[in-house]
Amino acid sequence: MKNAYHTFLLLLLCTCAGSAAWAEKADRLKPMNVESDAMRYDDLKQTNVFTGRVVMTKGTIVIRGARVDVRQDAEGNQFGVVTAEPGKLAYFKQKRDGVDEYIEGEGETIEYSSKLDNVRFIKRAVMRRLLGSKVNDEVTGGVIVYDNTTDVFTVDNGTPANNPGGQNGRVRAMLTPKVVAPVASAPAGSASPALRPSTTLEGAQK
Repeated sequence: MKNAYHTFLLLLLCTCAGSAAWAEKADRLKPMNVESDAMRYDDLKQTNVFTGRVVMTKGTIVIRGARVDVRQDAEGNQFGVVTAEPGKLAYFKQKRDGVDEYIEGEGETIEYSSKLDNVRFIKRAVMRRLLGSKVNDEVTGGVIVYDNTTDVFTVDNGTPANNPGGQNGRVRAMLTPKVVAPVASAPAGSASPALRPSTTLEGAQK
């Protein structure tokens, strides 16, 4: 079917990453800091609404948008919904643990959950893996869900309304192959003999 969903499960550990590296695990425990033009707080519902050029940071996480709705449950888990200005995209970026790599993405709406430790990019969604500041991999689709705990993300083509930039509503991906450094060959004549198993003792004094 033309409008049927085609879901691609992309495992970063196998197809993208050169080593085992997850998103920064400590981020979910860091405080959330927000700058905006205005804020409305509801103590009874435990909600904050930030509006106007919102910039949110949480550990290595950086989020930008026109509006951010933040809710906290009884266990202290935080949930955020980021909305972009009309015609623009909201922004998300997070460092990966132990390496100079980042995950960044955009969408008209971004949803973040510290309880599930995942982020969703919704409508005109794009997600990139950066090596330092260089784009290494990039995917686009209607909805992208990135799971920080497993370092796996899924991409749905969604509907033409959610993915107007896609080719016939399809997911598009650019994945750079991993470069493996060549193994240096040993100089001639310097090779060490291979170790062989033995069941007898040798070299005894005669």
